[in-house]
Amino acid sequence: MVTPYQIVCPPGTVSYVIRAGDTLYSLAVRFGTTVPAIVSANPGIDPNNLIIGQVICIPQQPGPQPCPGGRSYTIQPGDTLFRIARFFNVTVDAILAANPGLDPDNLVIGRIICIPGVVPPTDCPPGTVPYIIRAGDTYYNIAIRFNTTVEALIAANPGVDPNALVIGQRICVPRVVPPVGCPPGTMPYIIRAGDTFYNIAIRFNTTVAALVAANPGVDPNALVIGQRICVPR
Repeated sequence: MVTPYQIVCPPGTVSYVIRAGDTLYSLAVRFGTTVPAIVSANPGIDPNNLIIGQVICIPQQPGPQPCPGGRSYTIQPGDTLFRIARFFNVTVDAILAANPGLDPDNLVIGRIICIPGVVPPTDCPPGTVPYIIRAGDTYYNIAIRFNTTVEALIAANPGVDPNALVIGQRICVPRVVPPVGCPPGTMPYIIRAGDTFYNIAIRFNTTVAALVAANPGVDPNALVIGQRICVPR
């Protein structure tokens, strides 16, 4: 005779031995299933009277579904759908649509879900370099650091929301190539801490307008230490 402590679980389920503190709800959360599914797999079980040592059958979490046009992702501790959506530059609704039956309020660590749509680039196009987002980064300060513009960053990273950057996210930064040589009538100068076009113009007895004309494409309001410019003689 099969007792509650010795049962054979049907295909699609796994056996589990009840431990102190277990409830059907906590088991459903742990195994990524639902209380009704557990009850259905265990006819005659009393959800309010689980016995330590009792063997029940837990419906198995189905394997990852095909994810055309996207990628698979394994739920990590602390994950929320909002955080995952921000990291992959998609919406919560898009993730839910790609994962039927996924409960956004009950994510299970280790569960594999499908992330649809645009994912962070693995390779940056010519003329750009990869950059990993760090704490405090914004497109504005990245643009200043790399002597580019917010508009150029947006153009180089289609699908990336500049207002929802995530630490560890990879973006592509347009590469600024310093001039190989300065044109006749100018000389090279390396930007130092505190430099502005105004104080450089005073130091070299020229004008801000002349500096701007000698350095097309250089933003005088976003000079970077180590940057090379050309100064009229």
